[in-house]
Amino acid sequence: MDNELFDYSPIVGREPIHWPGGARIAFYVGLNVEHYQVDRPSTSIFPGTAGLAPDPLNYGWRDYGPRVGIWRLMESLDRHGIRASVMLNSAVTAHYPQIIEAGRARDWAWIAHGRDNSTFQADMAPEEERAFLKEVVETIEKATGRRPRGWLGPALTETFRTPQILAELGLRYVLDWSNDDQPYPLNVPGMLSVPYSIEVNDISLFVGKSLSGPDFVQIVKDQLEQLYEDSADSGRVMSLVLHPFVISQPFRHKYLDQALEHVAQHPGVWLTTSDEIAEHYARTASGR
Repeated sequence: MDNELFDYSPIVGREPIHWPGGARIAFYVGLNVEHYQVDRPSTSIFPGTAGLAPDPLNYGWRDYGPRVGIWRLMESLDRHGIRASVMLNSAVTAHYPQIIEAGRARDWAWIAHGRDNSTFQADMAPEEERAFLKEVVETIEKATGRRPRGWLGPALTETFRTPQILAELGLRYVLDWSNDDQPYPLNVPGMLSVPYSIEVNDISLFVGKSLSGPDFVQIVKDQLEQLYEDSADSGRVMSLVLHPFVISQPFRHKYLDQALEHVAQHPGVWLTTSDEIAEHYARTASGR
């Protein structure tokens, strides 16, 4: 079947986007804060044990994130004045409430990211998915005090109905379709797609390609340099996607700090959140 969620729109043929303060790049950190079920396989550093239940090797590696890694990562974000856009599993609110408390104190943006990263709704029947998404959104709202405006599926999963159901629940954008450097409207009234990177992403770079810390810093610099060049006439979005159990291993921490320092000190960069990007685009892009 043909895609009906969005239309083809070449970036060279659009009306210019203007970010606040004359910025050329809207930059956000997509911080994945996730919960994993102990008896189901998921993101793994060693596939040899990934099908076992329990799997102490891979589960323990992932569990480093909420126990240790995120607290180290917070220090870097605070140091550079960056508010996280948190891709939040709703189960985190029950299992790691201290993280929610720390994020509320920092005015983080909360993006619904499913119940946990072991459960995908891709095969759910319509009413089952509707109830599932409603529970996820309302659980996050209750714990954070703020109803999510955006959605990222676990492993970027959706059904063909997901954006419409999310719109009915009051959400305004999705991050699952990583096909652009600018926000754009979906063919669902009131819904946008906001850029999210699956390549400038610590899992892709460190786990998928086994790159080094200096490689990571250079990739962030190269991404920013090219997007800045592209943005001479119309703003672009740059996301940096992080998982605390990957980027916040001790031997990688200083490289994240170097990358964030470079972005934060670069001229023409709006340090923002995915919520604020979607809100600004929706407010200023009438008639696109």
